[in-house]
Amino acid sequence: MITKEMTVSQILDMGERYEKVFEKYLLTCSGCSGAANETLEEAAKGHGVNLEKLIDDLNEAK
Repeated sequence: MITKEMTVSQILDMGERYEKVFEKYLLTCSGCSGAANETLEEAAKGHGVNLEKLIDDLNEAK
């Protein structure tokens, strides 16, 4: 289960399907150096993304 406390890189390391969700929200996190230290909550806030919707989409990714 994806949570707001996880780092972006932790989520991306779980599979390619998550990268597609990030791309849907225009978050090109796979090439970002901040992905290793930035939590999902910080990334969403910094890019003006609805955190709850992002988490829902990530948890529903197949």
